[in-house]
Amino acid sequence: MIRAYIVAVLTEFIFGFSFIFTKGALDHITPHQLLAFRFITAALVLTLLRALRVIKIDLKNRPLGRVLLLALFQPVLYFILETTGINLTTASEAGLMIALIPVFVTLLAALFLKEIPSPLQAASILTSVFGVGFIVLGGGRLSTSGHTLGLVALLGAVLSAAIFTILSRWLSQQFRPVELTFVMMWAGAIFFGGLAFFEAQNRLTPTPILALLQQREVWTAVLYLGLLSSVVAFFGMNYFIAKIGAARSAVFANLSTIVSVAAGIGLRGEPFHWYHLVGGVLILLGVAGTNRFRPRAQS
Repeated sequence: MIRAYIVAVLTEFIFGFSFIFTKGALDHITPHQLLAFRFITAALVLTLLRALRVIKIDLKNRPLGRVLLLALFQPVLYFILETTGINLTTASEAGLMIALIPVFVTLLAALFLKEIPSPLQAASILTSVFGVGFIVLGGGRLSTSGHTLGLVALLGAVLSAAIFTILSRWLSQQFRPVELTFVMMWAGAIFFGGLAFFEAQNRLTPTPILALLQQREVWTAVLYLGLLSSVVAFFGMNYFIAKIGAARSAVFANLSTIVSVAAGIGLRGEPFHWYHLVGGVLILLGVAGTNRFRPRAQS
């Protein structure tokens, strides 16, 4: 169990730093191109590891349709909806909406997995959400876009992430984490690769792929996002969801907010404010409380 918690923390550290690399790459390529490069890299690496027998993946005569459903929600639908929502809304709105993932996971886990949180666990989850809200609101300053479609897209991303967590927990009884990750990466590679290709064909002057990858910000982002944020982090996510449950695992996602803020301050010279500290403490208290208190006993 301790190993699962260590994996959860390390996974969110990886996701937290991914924002730094993503920001740099998006100055040179489109979001769909970056997602295509990311998942193609991840899929090829996992395929190579499978060919070298470093990892074992056996999908023959297995209920593969269930795993494809998992991959539909994460990464396909989640990243489409998140990208759309972020483009149409403000950073405050996007941060607040994404922070609601643990709440939706808790509700769905109680409904479908019978993982009923205790009152103290529920309070801890909300404390973590408030912590994220405190950071993204800047201590009370909310900027709004008034774009309903963007908010609906973000809500769809939240639901996709929550459904993925429930499905991952359910499928952990039938598949190993590496098998789920393998299918997810190939689904992302095929979908976003096709989307990026279609996008390029509709441009008047498409940029050659090799020219894009010659940009340092692009290839470093592709390597980080493809190897760490996809292969390692998604495997870690499937692993700790299987070990500690849906609701307890979902709240760890808010740790990435602390990491991304710290990375922005340390690596990009972004300013540090008092609400970063207060929000970070609330997030840590929420994560600790969710995993410290026992869930409600089933009657």
